[in-house]
Amino acid sequence: MNAATQLPLVHARGLVKRFGDLVAVDAIDFNVRKGEAFGFLGPNGAGKSSTMRMIGCVSPPSGGTLRVLGLDPNKNGAEIRARLGVVPQEDSLDMELTVRENMVIYGRYFGLQRKVVQERAEQLLEFVQLDERIDSKVEPLSGGMKRRLTIARSLINEPDILLLDEPTTGLDPQARHVVWDRLYELKHGGATLLLTTHYMDEAEQLCDRLVVMDKAKIVAEGSPQELIRRYSTREVVELRFATQRPPADIAGRIDGLARRVETLSGRLLLYTDDGDRAAERVHELGVEAQSTLVRRSTLEDVFLHLTGRSLVDE
Repeated sequence: MNAATQLPLVHARGLVKRFGDLVAVDAIDFNVRKGEAFGFLGPNGAGKSSTMRMIGCVSPPSGGTLRVLGLDPNKNGAEIRARLGVVPQEDSLDMELTVRENMVIYGRYFGLQRKVVQERAEQLLEFVQLDERIDSKVEPLSGGMKRRLTIARSLINEPDILLLDEPTTGLDPQARHVVWDRLYELKHGGATLLLTTHYMDEAEQLCDRLVVMDKAKIVAEGSPQELIRRYSTREVVELRFATQRPPADIAGRIDGLARRVETLSGRLLLYTDDGDRAAERVHELGVEAQSTLVRRSTLEDVFLHLTGRSLVDE
């Protein structure tokens, strides 16, 4: 069976999750193919984690169709969970045990022989660059190290799908990039990754395809590059002002300089295919901004276009 006809590892149609009167996931459709990194991008409360919990068979769907590895989570939850690796938002490590002990005990939950678990633990800890801390207690490790240990632990059962819920939230930029490097290696080694994130750069770095979620619905789907081409321009001129709102007369003065203009708190965004030329015209028109930045369009700009607000609330 070739890639074009291969059944998706995750298939959702009209998928719904309700908590009482609250609709957390509202009739969404998506497929995840073997070997791809698939992302759910959106702000907190968009429905990303609720979707992941249904895929992970820890929260039953309220409606619609969901198949994971060709199986029904309502009937085959235990079988599915045995074939998943899960990296939750909050690390659930045992702080009193060593790095090695956390790996071995978790591996034993899957019924793996102690020798097999020991061998895999050493290989995985080397992969996440924790081999030199193998006999250290977990509690004093840095946040980045704990996150890498959680990722290593999730791989102990050689899962068919790795679920990562906000994998780098709370980490400093250096630690985030180390985690990204490990996930990038997994992706290029053929692993199937599902991740949620509200970091646009994380989604662009890691995802082959993604869906943009807002208010429990999917508002767009495609590769990061496709979404930027479809919903934004090649470049953005970002004008920052000292006041919370840009001066009232600015819009009239820059009319016609860009294909689209967005006003945010203290900023004005001009969407154009020639950022340098637009920035020059802004200067020629005597617009006095505190700073002017020409940058490429990102998924943040896609989200702003689709929803009228910033991905990370200002």
